[in-house]
Amino acid sequence: MAHQEITSSNFDQEVLKSDTLYVVDFWADWCMPCHMLSPIIEEVGEDYKDKIKVGKLNTDENPDIAAKYEIMSIPAVLFFKEGKEVARLIGVRPKTDFSNQIDSLL
Repeated sequence: MAHQEITSSNFDQEVLKSDTLYVVDFWADWCMPCHMLSPIIEEVGEDYKDKIKVGKLNTDENPDIAAKYEIMSIPAVLFFKEGKEVARLIGVRPKTDFSNQIDSLL
């Protein structure tokens, strides 16, 4: 599944105005745990492709969004519903953690 690249310029339109649950993976290229988490997020996105949207936001390239959501450590996966953050999971976690979180929000 192709995730969407989220940036400062499309964040409001794509994430906050989305009519479905939006999962945003906050990451950076230098972050090894971020690279470890990436395939897990891709799998989750594929499992829920008809129910959610998935995007990745590079914190180095979009520091304003990272600051707005007080991202202190990455990887950080934030869940947005109806324009508001409704949950977040920090660090590399098993796929079931993400699936369970999504199930509770759908």
